[in-house]
Amino acid sequence: MKVLIVKISALGDVVHALPVLAYLKSADPAVEIDWLVEKSFAPLLQGHSLIRRVHALEMKAWRRQGWKQAVAGTLGVIRALRRERFDLVLDLQGNSKSGLFTLLSGAPRRVGFARDGVREWPNLLATNRRVPLTAADHHVSARALALARAGLPGGSSAPLAGPLPVDAQALAKIEALLAEEGLSQGPLVVLHYGTTWTTKLWPLASWEHLAAHLAERGIRPILTWGNDEERQAAQSIFSASGERAVIWPRGNLKELVALLSRVDLVVGADTGPVHIAAAVDTPTVSIYRVTDAKRNGPRGEKHVRLQVALPCSPCLKKACERDAECGGRITVKQVLDAVLARLGMEKS
Repeated sequence: MKVLIVKISALGDVVHALPVLAYLKSADPAVEIDWLVEKSFAPLLQGHSLIRRVHALEMKAWRRQGWKQAVAGTLGVIRALRRERFDLVLDLQGNSKSGLFTLLSGAPRRVGFARDGVREWPNLLATNRRVPLTAADHHVSARALALARAGLPGGSSAPLAGPLPVDAQALAKIEALLAEEGLSQGPLVVLHYGTTWTTKLWPLASWEHLAAHLAERGIRPILTWGNDEERQAAQSIFSASGERAVIWPRGNLKELVALLSRVDLVVGADTGPVHIAAAVDTPTVSIYRVTDAKRNGPRGEKHVRLQVALPCSPCLKKACERDAECGGRITVKQVLDAVLARLGMEKS
């Protein structure tokens, strides 16, 4: 049995789909699993013991180079997929782009979401088994597993998150950097300010106060970032901590996974690093405003999920006139107390 998983993006969504791997292997230990993903996220999956091969897309780069390159790149990937002669495709993305590769993969069995689960209706044309979702499939990982069970029944229960391997070379580099910063001893806490939507962000002033409170308790927060805006935010948080926090150097994706596996706690909004932390079994405290903690948040007793208490939350809006009010509904004290409780320290 050869299975292709189509989950192209984004980072957090790819991580949420990882339990499908363990499920498929429990259903058929001999199954061979490939994964189609954007090239920027491919390092997350490369070297995974449960994946035979990762097929990488470069859609953004191809489009920048012109329509001819976009067509050539797309056709090249489709030809590579067809050569594999997959028995089954699981389209966990549910949009038009994923549907294109699902349909043209050549697989005789193509499983996707029913109308209530697809992101874009043309995806329905690509699949020949469409799985309706139930209330039990509310969490995004459960949605993916519903498709896996339909495609390959008989497996045992899957993990709540992961598994996600940690690269040994990347971990050695992280250990060396922690030693250089005098952070070999815990507790080690990562604060990740950034996320994809501004309406998902916890206010910068709140992060600054949180970092200051942690520094007062002898904890030097590790500040991770992924772009210039997040780097500037990290600088403000660093200053607010009395320059006791550590602005972590931006590394590659494998190094981020290694760092998050090494620390004691990760704090963030609904963002990829929080979900990676859960996949490597690191406790988290996460903040949800316009998205649903019960749908997107890490599951299990190791994780604290804080949801804004407003009747309109979660609203899924990328812009809102109540943005400031919403951001302030989760207080610094709430997050600080959750962090200290996870670390086994006395609350504020």
